[in-house]
Parts: sequence; C-alpha cells; structure tokens
Amino acid sequence: MGNEGGVELESARVVRALRDSILSGQRAPGERLIEREIADELAVSRLPVREAIRQLTSEGLLVARPRSWAVVRRFTERDVKDIAEVRDAMEALVFELAARRHTAAGIARVKQALDREFAAARAGDLPAAQAAGADFHLITAELAENATIAEILGLMRGRLILLFREHDDLLAMAEDHARIYESLALRDVATLRLRVQRHLRAGTENALRRLARNDVQAVALRTRTQAQVREEIPVAGE
Repeated sequence: MGNEGGVELESARVVRALRDSILSGQRAPGERLIEREIADELAVSRLPVREAIRQLTSEGLLVARPRSWAVVRRFTERDVKDIAEVRDAMEALVFELAARRHTAAGIARVKQALDREFAAARAGDLPAAQAAGADFHLITAELAENATIAEILGLMRGRLILLFREHDDLLAMAEDHARIYESLALRDVATLRLRVQRHLRAGTENALRRLARNDVQAVALRTRTQAQVREEIPVAGE
C-alpha cells in the first residue's frame, strides 16, 4: 500500500516536471520523450514516467508512440481552430456566469490578477505577465461556480496555455483584460459578451500567426540541414 502511494507521488512530480518543461518551451514540439531517458533525468523508476506520459497524453500535450516513448504534440492550424471553437463557447459562458455570481471578494481577486498583469507588462516581464493573464481567466472560472465547466477547462488547460499564452503586445493584452474586467464588475453581460468574443478572437489570430511563423522557421531549418548534409557527402571521384 505504501509503495503504491510512493509511485503515485512520484508520478505527480514527474507530471509537473514534464508539463512545465513543455509549457515553458524547454521541450519543443516533435521532441521525443523516452521512458528510460526521462527516468534517468528525473532520478525515478520508469513506472511513474509511464504514468506521467499517459496523463500528459490525455491532456493533449503528448502523442504516444509504441515501445515506451512519446513526442511533444505539434499543433496544426486545424487544432488551433478546433480548440478555439470550444474555448469560445466555454469561456463566453464562464464570464457570463461569473458576472452574475461573483462576490466582492471574488471580483477583488480578479482585479489583483489584472494589476499584476499590468505591472509585469510595463516591466516587460513576459513570464509574469503570462502567469497573471492566466490567473485572470482561472479566477474568473472559479467565480462561475460550475463544477462541470471547471472540469472541462481543467482537461484543456495545458493546450490552452500552450496555444494562446503568447501575445505580440503584452500591454495591449492587459488593456483587453481591463475592458473585460470593467464589464464583469458591473455585471454588464451584454457588453461583456462582445468584449470576451473580441478578446478570444484576437487570441486565436495570434496563435495562428505564431504557428505560421514556426512552420516557416521549421522549413528553413530543414532546408539548411539538408544543404549541410549534401555538402558533407563526398562527390564520387573526389
């Protein structure tokens, strides 16, 4: 019984470590995760690594491969659009429910996250601005007080962070959140709905632009690599 508990704790630690490395960009899309190598890296047995890979595969961050390995998921344009459709429906509902149900203490927490986001954006602190922006959404989801929505968003959380976290203009994103906060605090559902829709649409467009840039960079890298290989291959007769 104690051993099972130990494996469970180790598995949770490995899940956190791998998830953080994927969401931070330390492990790039397409990178291989091999059970034996991860176990050595994190100083654990292969069993918690196997459980962690299974968990992150269910979250949509990894794609399982045969023979004890997986790869970091490489999202496509279709993936972005599919997830955006679900996100648009779910988050619009979240904000509407939060507008109707929030308390003074709850809305104060949203304001604190917004203030942190502005401070980080003005300082050019990308990780802190991203974390505060994510808190803005997560706290609002708590204020909606709907367990089913919270469960669904929890399953999608990793993919949402990975696809929609980076924005070209941190201050503009904070200002966008400020407009949403204003309508949320006033319980102005009609205006809130329009502002949330505009905000989510901007996030999708940004994710698609970033995906296109990454695709161009990947093609350029493959082209350079192929050219280098051709240069290294000796020509017959030389």
